This record gives sequence, C-alpha cells and structure tokens, in this order.
Amino acid sequence: MTILQQLIAANKRGEKQGIYAVCSAHPLVLEAAILQAKQDSSYLLIEATANQVNQFGGYTGMLPTDFIAFVEQLATEQGFAVDKLILGGDHLGPVCWCDEDAGSAMQKADQLIAGYVAAGFKKIHLDTSMRCADDDAILADEMVAIRAAQLCAVAEKTAVDTFGHSDLVYVIGTEVPPPGGADEHIDTLAVTQTAHVASTLALHHDAFLQLGLSSAWQRVVGLVVQPGVEFDNTQVFDYDSSKAQQLKQYITTVEGIAFEAHSTDYQTPVAYQQLVNDHFAILKVGPELTFALREALFALSHIEDALMGTEQCSHLRTVVDADMQQFPKNWQRFYQVEQSLQQLYRRFSFSDRIRYYWGQQGNKNAVETLFSNLQKQPIPLPLLSQYMPLQYLAVRNKTLQNNPKSLVLHHIMQVTSRYADACFKQ
Repeated sequence: MTILQQLIAANKRGEKQGIYAVCSAHPLVLEAAILQAKQDSSYLLIEATANQVNQFGGYTGMLPTDFIAFVEQLATEQGFAVDKLILGGDHLGPVCWCDEDAGSAMQKADQLIAGYVAAGFKKIHLDTSMRCADDDAILADEMVAIRAAQLCAVAEKTAVDTFGHSDLVYVIGTEVPPPGGADEHIDTLAVTQTAHVASTLALHHDAFLQLGLSSAWQRVVGLVVQPGVEFDNTQVFDYDSSKAQQLKQYITTVEGIAFEAHSTDYQTPVAYQQLVNDHFAILKVGPELTFALREALFALSHIEDALMGTEQCSHLRTVVDADMQQFPKNWQRFYQVEQSLQQLYRRFSFSDRIRYYWGQQGNKNAVETLFSNLQKQPIPLPLLSQYMPLQYLAVRNKTLQNNPKSLVLHHIMQVTSRYADACFKQ
C-alpha cells in the first residue's frame, strides 16, 4: 500500500488527517513548501499541471523529467529527504489541445501521460472532462470515463515497461473545475449530488474493467467533486460543511477512495479542517501560493521605492505589468472587464494570472535587482512594519532573518502553514 493509500485509509477511518497538493512550478513557492514539510517532518505532495509541464515544455519550458530533477534538487539543497516527496500530475488529459479533434488531442494526451509516468510521477489525475473540437457541445460522462480508462491503460503499460510494475495511484472525476480556478465571474455554486458521485464511480469502474484495469481500479484513491469551494477574480466561495454532509456520508461507503478538492485556495483555516474531516482528504492549492509570492514581491518593491533612487530601482511592478500588456495571451480572456479595471485585475486578481509571467527573463531580472538592492543592508524596521507587518513581528522575535528572500518565503508559508495545520496537526 502506497503512502497516499495509507493516508486515505486513515482519513476514511475518521482520523483527522489529509494531505495538501502544491500545484506550482515557481522555485520560491516550491522552496517554501519544502521548508514547511521539513519543519513538520511530513510528506510533501507536489503536482505539475499539464499546461506547466508537458512533452512540448509547457509554459515553464520543462519536460516531466526536468520537473522532477528540479524539485529533487531544491529538496536536496534544503536538506529535505527526496523519499518524502510525492510527485503528481494534475489535469493530465487533452486540456492543452481542446481546440483539436478528439483523436489528435487524445493522442497527445497519451504521450503526456506516458512522459509523466516514465519520469517517475506516482499520482496521476486522469482529467478527460473537457470537450474537444469535434465533440458534442456537452461531453457525456460515459465518454469522460472511457477516455480516462484509455489514459490509465497507457499509464499502466508505461509503468510496467519502465519499472517492471505499477504502483501508480489515480484520481478521477467528471466534475472538474478548470485549472487555476474559475475563468469567469461566478454567481452561484452547486455542491455535487451523491447520485452524480455514484454514477461517476460506476461509469469509471465499468470503463476500467472493460480494458482489463481491475488492478489499477484498486489504486484509485481520489474523486474530484465540487464541495462548494471556488474563487474567481475578486470573490471566494467559502466552504459550508453542512451542505456537504451527504457527500461525506456517501464516500464512507466507497472503499479506498476519498474526495480530492480543487480550487481550495483562499479558504479559512477552519474550512480546511472541516474539509479534511468531511473526507476531502486531498486539498489542492496553487494560485494562492503565487498570489502570496506576488504580495511579498510587491511589498518589497514598495520598500525599495522608499529606499532607492529611481535609477537604481528594479521598477518590478511596472516591468511585469508592461510585460503582461505586451503579451496578453495568458490573462486577457480571463479579465473581461472595462479598461479602467484591467490593471487592478492584472496585478491583484485572486486568479493570479500574473504567475505566468514571473519566468520571463525581464521579470526574473527585475526580481534579482530587487533582491540585490535590498540585501545591501537590513530593511529598516519601520518600513518592514509598514509593508510586511507579519514578517516585521517575526524579525523582532528573532525567528526570521531580515533579508528579502527569507521575507518572501515566510510570507508564502503563511499559506502552507494553514494547509499543514489542517492536514497534519488536528
């Protein structure tokens, strides 16, 4: 039984534990997550998303093998045991090629899955919930299940061919939120009905068995449903445990499978505890981590403005915003607002589309300049109190070093610590 299977079994027995999945490829976010896990002596689940990392490089430019090497190097540098890492693939399916016909998109999804498995990813989210160019307007749940089973067959064969056996675990579902949160304003949010859960499980079970995947079915550990949590650009839908009690009761009757909750970013600490206790044993977080990164970098850039002359400053906020305006592909369709609001959304939206731009060389250079400027001497405490009050208190208490990188990591860990408290410390 894998670590994740053991954890799911414990959660299903009523033990108040779960695991959070860090869905990011930013080195500072990953370093903060590693430091959190090291502090907690816990396992760390890190997931790469199909559009971040794929056989064509994704928006990070990394292949699956590159991502694993990258994460393991970061872990080693922080003295975190590599065998405490669990690597997962998120939204693995045709999501990146939905504008193509299903045959072409699924062929690329096969290659995507094979690449992830051969590289050593062990948790595989089979996501075929999206329609392709020649599909019906509404993709039937039966087709979602059939395609998921087809991808599972590729994963199992790749694992056996590469490692001699398969110890992969799978997450399935037909009601999967879009990667990175909602891509439009939300007015209402409905919790998944138990009848739909039963149907989804039955359809996937049948599809798996049709392809001789009974062993793989025993390693399905998660089902993605909508527990009533989501966020868009400016609002957060808070978890209401009372509305998820039927889901909680139903999943206790299903052996070996718990719920996986997507888009849990920005929930309250109490909500995370309730989610875990309601058998949402896997909590996904991504945009809130890079949102915290952006908050910290912007705070430091305001401090820099107060300390440095114009010629010396990194002008980080202006540089990254100019980059976003020059290359609007990664935010424009998500921020359908009037012109006067676009800068607000580009810089501060909960959807945090700015995260797609930190890897661009000009923006990386601006961050390096910012850090270099602020490393020359400790940041004056009044400025730290003004712009980073939590970090100011930690510096005063001598639990945090007053240097830019440490301040950023500490701010990101305000997010990871809430997840860790719910998953490991109840």
